[in-house]
Amino acid sequence: MTKDYLEDVEDEDDGYVEQKEMYEHYRFEVDKGQTMLRIDKYLVNLMSDISRNRIQEAADAGNILVNGNPVKSSYKVKPFDIISILLDYPPSKFEITPEDIPINIVYEDDDIILVNKQAGLVVHPGYGNFDGTLLNAIAYHLKGNKDFDPNDPRVGLVHRIDKDTSGLLLIAKTMEAKTNLGKQFYEKTTQRCYQALVWGNVKEDEGTIRGALARDPRDRMLFRVFEEGENPYAKHAVTHYKVLERFGYVTLVECRLETGRTHQIRIHMKYIGHTLFNDERYGGNVILRGVSTAYYKLFVKNCFLTCPRQALHAKTLGFTHPRTGEQMFFESELPNDFKQLLERWRNYANSKNTI
Repeated sequence: MTKDYLEDVEDEDDGYVEQKEMYEHYRFEVDKGQTMLRIDKYLVNLMSDISRNRIQEAADAGNILVNGNPVKSSYKVKPFDIISILLDYPPSKFEITPEDIPINIVYEDDDIILVNKQAGLVVHPGYGNFDGTLLNAIAYHLKGNKDFDPNDPRVGLVHRIDKDTSGLLLIAKTMEAKTNLGKQFYEKTTQRCYQALVWGNVKEDEGTIRGALARDPRDRMLFRVFEEGENPYAKHAVTHYKVLERFGYVTLVECRLETGRTHQIRIHMKYIGHTLFNDERYGGNVILRGVSTAYYKLFVKNCFLTCPRQALHAKTLGFTHPRTGEQMFFESELPNDFKQLLERWRNYANSKNTI
């Protein structure tokens, strides 16, 4: 039995799930006037977005049933046959349909796509975001590839980042690529670095934050650090940070993930007293450091307008190519809103000599 390794930077915990059950995804009744036709030909005509090769593979695996019994791809359908197609994962609650949404593709080959995601783009459909996501854009980009099913969780996202976090995101185009890359994330052999602007003058030039993370029982929309044994659902998490530039009341840091937990960087930096700048969910969208002058308040307000989201960017990503074994490494520039924010603080710090 294969293992489907899962690791998610922002939305899921490390681990793997063994698939054991089969689920019906499609069900058809053959018309009364249908002439006898091989089932693979019948289904490829009926399901134009799926290749004949994939249908034949499903039949060989025993995943195509006629009247409750597995059939081979050479089976000839007859009027009133009931055809079921089973897959080893439950149907998605949210159908991913192709949408022409602009995305910045940094690299692509037959196995993977690397996207530099813009801030404000939701990664995958969910409650409140049924469309307009990165996965809808990927479905459109790959709409000519009949072997890629955007609704099959065995392909697609290898990891995730939040809506308002920008930066590099990896997508697998094949099941083999996702299994291989998922295993790399699970075994922590990938290299991922983020840049974040945080409130306060970080005391140490570098350090490591350890703290188990779980949902806050007082607010299920938030996560927080729990002490050892305090919460049985809390997951071990480690973030390494290094100061890149100091601006007095805020600090630019690099964060290297050792584990991938929901909101890990945002929570860990808040835990040590350095909430991400303009992180509304965790309280960084108010003045947490500085002076009480009207000029400073106006300056910070303009900074919030310049970068109207948490100042967090997934800057680098390194991994082993799932097919060739080549070591791949990518780096993305900070987006304009982040760069302009840093320039504002740089100018302010120099003028006030607050560093």
